[in-house]
Amino acid sequence: MNESTRGALYALGAYGTWGVAPIYFVWAKFAGPDEVLVHRVVWSVVLLALLVTLQGRWREMRSLVADSRKLGWLTLSGTLIAVNWLVYIWALQNERIVEASLGYYINPLINVLLGYVFLTERPSPLQWLALSIAGAGVANEIANAGNVPLVGLFLALSFGTYGLVRKRVGVGSVMGLTVETALLAPIALAYFGWLSATSTPAFGAGSVERDLGLVAAGIVTAIPLVWFASAALRLSLTVLGLFQYIGPTLSLLLAVFIYGEPFRSAQAVTFGCIWTALVIFTTSALYDRAKLKPFSDRV
Repeated sequence: MNESTRGALYALGAYGTWGVAPIYFVWAKFAGPDEVLVHRVVWSVVLLALLVTLQGRWREMRSLVADSRKLGWLTLSGTLIAVNWLVYIWALQNERIVEASLGYYINPLINVLLGYVFLTERPSPLQWLALSIAGAGVANEIANAGNVPLVGLFLALSFGTYGLVRKRVGVGSVMGLTVETALLAPIALAYFGWLSATSTPAFGAGSVERDLGLVAAGIVTAIPLVWFASAALRLSLTVLGLFQYIGPTLSLLLAVFIYGEPFRSAQAVTFGCIWTALVIFTTSALYDRAKLKPFSDRV
């Protein structure tokens, strides 16, 4: 098995897991979004610390933590990802999976917009066309549903901004998430302590099955990230980008066919605009990559 094939399998594992993750978070509805977030942070730290130990990267970790500039950026990115996770879990547990999947379809286009505003990147004419069509789709949703798809837009913007900050700090996925969750862990544990003092949290309430299920939040969070990092080492960003639509597509199918969420005709128009925009965006990216690639590598 060559490295490209391995990379493709890792990408399928990562995006496939993220696509079916709603099954887990809907199941964990008994704990509520806030408590699930606590477990997602705490058990991710445990699992990622074990991974850093197995890889013998604690010296690299100490060097990273000693860099105050990078630590500041990771504090910001950790805050962004925590808020993103909380809204995502809330959306899944409140029968808004369709809208959440819309957010992650929009995300690649939001990345282009953020790159234009903050990184002086210049989108191609085709990418501007894709952004315009996606904007028309969102406008259609507002006009027909009578409200802005706030959850979808928030997820796209928060995750896009998270990616922007992580691009600035220039730290790998696994090491970065380890520091981010480690910074969040004391707050998560303090909140759990407050929750235990003022109410009865789901964890430790007597159900071993539920307790183990909440511990699994760390696996659901960390394992696909490790697979993603492995895929990123073996695939070009353009090829890796093609896999990112697997996640929201699987989530959308789950929402409609498993959880019975309504999919209105107006939403079909909205998603049609987004999908058209993504086809144009992907075609543009592949074309630009082909132009940069030597002819001998293309034949």
